[in-house]
Amino acid sequence: MGRRSVDLLAMKTDEGQVTAEMINSDINDLKVAAKKLMSHASKMGGLGFGTSFLKWIASFAAIYLLILDRTNWRTNMLTSLLVPYIFFSLPAALFHFLRGEFGKWIAFIAVILRLFFPRHFPDWLEMPGSLILLLVVSPGFFSHTLKDSWAGTVICLLVGCYLLQEHIRASGGFRNSFTQSHGISNTLGIILLLVYPIWAIVVHFV
Repeated sequence: MGRRSVDLLAMKTDEGQVTAEMINSDINDLKVAAKKLMSHASKMGGLGFGTSFLKWIASFAAIYLLILDRTNWRTNMLTSLLVPYIFFSLPAALFHFLRGEFGKWIAFIAVILRLFFPRHFPDWLEMPGSLILLLVVSPGFFSHTLKDSWAGTVICLLVGCYLLQEHIRASGGFRNSFTQSHGISNTLGIILLLVYPIWAIVVHFV
């Protein structure tokens, strides 16, 4: 009788140890899974941050080239394509700010000046004015559906490729594009237009 009790006690002890080991093993598996989840989340967050940062850089590069084209960088390239590029690459915070009341007031003043005071409306303001009008009056299909999809990114990529190859052709070669007047700033600005869409497309399909 006593021996049976000892055997039963030993069996219960073994079962308890097995159960404890299984629980510990499950806990360890959960820890490993949690670490992997945090690692993947941090990586995705880093990619997302990189895309947002490059979007800001590309937008300001496009605005810089647009201003440069209307002031002292006269070229035969179709630089009006910078307007849709800025539209599709503009960061969400700045896009919604310009699409709100502030942008409406700017668009209203630009239209009034252009219609009734054309002498006070300089030529270099035509492109920025067109951009503000596009931001304010664009339908939701363009301002939300296309802008927030990979299609808008592809449009930015096509614009960047076109401007780069036209700039190199007008400069007489890639090397000459860095040696002409304002060549370095112009070429680097156009190259920055390509960095964001390439990165965004890679991240989208990874």
